[in-house]
Amino acid sequence: MSKDTNTASTAEGSTASGAINAASVDEIQPANNERLLSGASASIIFIICVGYIGFHLYALNIQPVETWTYRIIHVSFGLMIGFLLLGATSRFNDDKPQSIVAKFFGIASIILSGYALALVVLLWLQPQDGGTAGPLAFIQSQLGLVSFLALAISLFTSYCIKSNRKRLNMSDLSLGFIALAVAGYLILSLSRWRLMAGTSMVGDLDFYMSTIGVVLILELTRRVAGMALVIITGVFILYAFIGPWLPGIFEHRGYSPARFFTYLYTDNGVLGPTIAVSSTYIVLFITFAAFLQKSRVGEYFVNFAFSVAGRSRGGPAKVAVFASGLMGMINGTSAGNVVSTGSLTIPLMRRVGYPARSAGSIEAAASTGGQIAPPIMGAGAFIMAEVTGIPYTEIAIAAIIPAALYFLSIYFMVDLEAQRKGMRGLRSAELPKLRPLLKQAYLFIPIIILISTLFMGYSVIRAGTLALVSAAMVSWLTPHWMGPKAILGALALSARMVIPLVAVCACAGVVVGVIALTGVGARFASLMLDIADSSQFLALLFAMMISILLGMGMPTTAAYAVAASVIAPGLQQIGIDPLIAHFFVFYYAVISAITPPVALASYAAAAIANTDPLKTSLTSFKFGLAAFVVPFMFFYSPAILMQGNWLEITRVVITASIGIYLLSAAVQAWMFGALSKSLRLISLVAGLTMLAGGITTDLIGILLGALVMGYQLKMKRGHSQTQVS
Repeated sequence: MSKDTNTASTAEGSTASGAINAASVDEIQPANNERLLSGASASIIFIICVGYIGFHLYALNIQPVETWTYRIIHVSFGLMIGFLLLGATSRFNDDKPQSIVAKFFGIASIILSGYALALVVLLWLQPQDGGTAGPLAFIQSQLGLVSFLALAISLFTSYCIKSNRKRLNMSDLSLGFIALAVAGYLILSLSRWRLMAGTSMVGDLDFYMSTIGVVLILELTRRVAGMALVIITGVFILYAFIGPWLPGIFEHRGYSPARFFTYLYTDNGVLGPTIAVSSTYIVLFITFAAFLQKSRVGEYFVNFAFSVAGRSRGGPAKVAVFASGLMGMINGTSAGNVVSTGSLTIPLMRRVGYPARSAGSIEAAASTGGQIAPPIMGAGAFIMAEVTGIPYTEIAIAAIIPAALYFLSIYFMVDLEAQRKGMRGLRSAELPKLRPLLKQAYLFIPIIILISTLFMGYSVIRAGTLALVSAAMVSWLTPHWMGPKAILGALALSARMVIPLVAVCACAGVVVGVIALTGVGARFASLMLDIADSSQFLALLFAMMISILLGMGMPTTAAYAVAASVIAPGLQQIGIDPLIAHFFVFYYAVISAITPPVALASYAAAAIANTDPLKTSLTSFKFGLAAFVVPFMFFYSPAILMQGNWLEITRVVITASIGIYLLSAAVQAWMFGALSKSLRLISLVAGLTMLAGGITTDLIGILLGALVMGYQLKMKRGHSQTQVS
């Protein structure tokens, strides 16, 4: 039985005989390949993690560090922590002692990587004015070869020899040393690196170290996010070399390996916008989330959702919608939302009558919505602000109505399914009491401070820091008081939480670097212009499909970063406003998490619900159907993004809400009663026309919707009278 299924069973058992216990939502479950360390090794990693996050908070709030140096440290120390914490596979060997062969290769990798790190230290100690060419030449001739050899042996040992999950692995420690050696070399060479990286003037050692850095990024990405993103990145890297032999828009002149890999390790690639966001906003808000989790605010959010919505028909499903939206403020990953809230809500949904597939699908669709829920909106919103130059507060405001429509759509879906299947809510005895929870409403203070300071004009960094501090202070009013030990624990926890995003953002930076170097983004823009000459709708449809395709199997951050580089410029060239263009690709990058055949959020929910992953992803697609329609409203009715006067915005909100209901009724085949195929078709057309945003289409939708509703109400009255007689 999988870990997620066990979690689900535990959650179900804990609620079977009494009131709901939401304590599990604040627990971070270790990944399947994460080491379970104790003793001195755990203490050392704890100190490194606290120092890692402490360095970021210090640099962001007290003393800034030079930009490239800061980002290099962010990536390299993140790689080191990642390799120390995560094994190459989930297959550990805890029962048998390590073989002599494993010890030999482990020791060899440590010696070589330690030697490489020592060479970098010696390089730092040498004068850089050319006066001691002999020692410098020797060190440089040795460093590249030794680092490559250490990398090869370490990777071989990690893959081929099982390690003990409860101990540090020497080959993974070696990979951490190599990451530090790369960082040391790059920082030392920085003044020259800025000018020469990506040109024909780079040296062999520059090529070796940058290539090693890219390989380390790909390896850690594989460990934290699986093969999908690594394969996509590999295809882009391959494209940089085979471009001269490709046809049409994909052709380019090709690049030498030295120029290519050194270019990737600049602010056009790995050190570019994705890592800029990862090293600032993501670190800060993940730390904020860790503080909220340590103070058990996530538990409060879920209990509050249950107390408000748990009694209504199909209550747990509505709680999943509500709670996942709240948790989305502090947990910026779709699959992470599924695991944290789904382990509680999915078993409860099954208790009140939802099939396993529907329960998993509802949770996946609702958790995916956490990515688009302001004020934090996952990391994608910060990348959008970085790439477009649009203030973050403007992006957060623009996101309010689309997010509300998305969650409203899922709410209608679950309510109509509950009506169709005659489901009940949970009993009062099974639910948390609302009155005590209202007395703890002060736990919303950190969120309120975050929102209010942002709109008072504070920078995102300052607002996030104040919210973080307030989360610790609010905990002093609860039994989960955060003292020095708990605060250090929250810092260490945030490092664990941020490492996967560091790897993903760095890997996405590789893809962005390839796009920038080869100019394929501009070629896509040209292709989109050609399509738009015949139809702007076709251009948007093409952009939608490419955004979803690029996002499949990828975390939201990477999916949006790639789509923003490839698709958004093309949309802007056909005359679409930058805010609308980036929101368009952002939404489709997000909902790729529930789009079959590769749907990460749906697969996570299927594991908890113990049901078929592909069928769950298809049902999730159905529940999140509105998300596939709403982005087109960004173009045809910009008022949905708060672009226009209040009269236009109000009209769009009202008509879109009605359209969402009609669309949900058509999908669920229920509106006051069962809908025939013809009525479903009319309801579908009515919903889509009301979502189009025009006055004429709204009137057509209202007319068709009124026709369906009137007929259904008449049939319902006739059925009631027949039963009475």
